[in-house]
Amino acid sequence: MSHPFPMGSFKLSSQKQIDTIRGLGLLRVRCIPSKSDPDVAVPAVQEEAVPVDARQQAVLREKEQRRLQAAALAAQDRRLVVCERRFGESVRLYRKAMDLVQTQPKVVAEQCEAMVGSYVADLLDQGEASIRLLSEAAGDKSSMHPVNVTIVSLLLGKAMGLSASALQDLGVAAFLHDIGKVKVPDRVRWVEENFSTAEYRMYQEHVAQGILLAKAMELRPGTQLALAQHHELTDGSGFPMKLKGDAMSVAGRILALVNRYDNLCNPSRPAAALTPHEALSLIFAQFKTRFDVAALSAFIRMMGVYPPGSVVQLIDDRYAIVVSVNSARPLKPRVIVHEPSVPKHEALILDLEHAPQLGIRRSLKPTSLPSSAMDYLAPRQRICYFFEQASGLDSAPSPLHA
Repeated sequence: MSHPFPMGSFKLSSQKQIDTIRGLGLLRVRCIPSKSDPDVAVPAVQEEAVPVDARQQAVLREKEQRRLQAAALAAQDRRLVVCERRFGESVRLYRKAMDLVQTQPKVVAEQCEAMVGSYVADLLDQGEASIRLLSEAAGDKSSMHPVNVTIVSLLLGKAMGLSASALQDLGVAAFLHDIGKVKVPDRVRWVEENFSTAEYRMYQEHVAQGILLAKAMELRPGTQLALAQHHELTDGSGFPMKLKGDAMSVAGRILALVNRYDNLCNPSRPAAALTPHEALSLIFAQFKTRFDVAALSAFIRMMGVYPPGSVVQLIDDRYAIVVSVNSARPLKPRVIVHEPSVPKHEALILDLEHAPQLGIRRSLKPTSLPSSAMDYLAPRQRICYFFEQASGLDSAPSPLHA
């Protein structure tokens, strides 16, 4: 059955085809005499087909299974390499933008808009897209954070039905939302709990500075508006304008939510990081009045109960890390399972949708993993996301991993 046409049929038209079928080692085949051409003489079988030894059949099946597994692993690695390459390109562009925005603002705007435009085109062209956890990327928070926020904001915007033009405004605003930090002192670029009142005001100033740079870049009005609102909250407790509810643009509401989520997962001090599952739970349990209801509902559907990067324990007690979530199946993410019998560089992604007997029992702190599972799963200290086409994922469970 390991071919594309298990229910198909065809007419034999040559001795070569008959010899090929004999060479398959099958005990019997099905034919339909009534559909054969009566005037074509079929050579008589000269000898009985010799049954293939059962052990030989098992060896052939295992060999084929390993071939399919190797092909799936290669495809999985190729997709990850593409995602990580594009993430790295975006990180480098952001660093360049920080260096040039004060002297060449229009050049920076053109390059950033082109990058976001390519993302929007890919998202709208790919059909259903899935958020994907990347390997831990090199770099500091200041350059990884805006890329994460851009990717997740675009995915959320698409899930909420934004047009291509609105997605473009949202994406550019997300990518450049912290650009104003280039004009504030390094020590206040990331908010800390022990900030003095003066330091907190200096930190808040990055929004006003970002608006000035956005005007110098001549960004579109929708982009400038979302950028100006990325720290506003729907209950009026945000800054700088203390806007409420409908006073915020849709893009601003999306950006404020995604920005907060990424800051919880990737704070300036890694020791204070929450797991993606904890961050989503905290936002829903304690902060949901601060964010737009529609955006938060769509965000939870998109990220799933266990967002990518979550460390989990399955119902069969094995440990796993969530690497991808399809919003249509939030309780059945794709995971890599700690399987000591399989080298970790050969571990295939397991789609829990295709493993009905498996499910997730609970989410865990990475530090609670046994050392062997910690080494195998390598939980990320910093969470990095990208997107890929959901329908192109070949992640059905392999019998060798079951």
